[in-house]
Amino acid sequence: MEERSTPRAQWLRGVLDMCLLALMAEAPVYGYEMTVRLAEAGLDVADGSIYPALARLRKRDLVEIERRSGDGGPARTYYRPSEAGVQMLRSWSRDWNEFATSIGSIISQTTREES
Repeated sequence: MEERSTPRAQWLRGVLDMCLLALMAEAPVYGYEMTVRLAEAGLDVADGSIYPALARLRKRDLVEIERRSGDGGPARTYYRPSEAGVQMLRSWSRDWNEFATSIGSIISQTTREES
């Protein structure tokens, strides 16, 4: 049986790495905090999706990590983009803007024709 997920979930899977790099570019951030910030932005992402994405980014040398002791709890791993990650984020952002503009153009044309 084919997995049925919402288009929004499928789209997010395609841009999750870019979103994570963008969050890190603002300031170093730890995994759970990324989940919370994505949710605040209206993107429902499970922790189970965040950590594999972070591992992918690390494997590609797009992020750097820093372990910081927690406030009475265990140490947290904070992520920030490497120089290569910053460059990749810029490239992905340009590509995304072009892509979103193209899709928006097609959709708005279609909805105008239906009116």
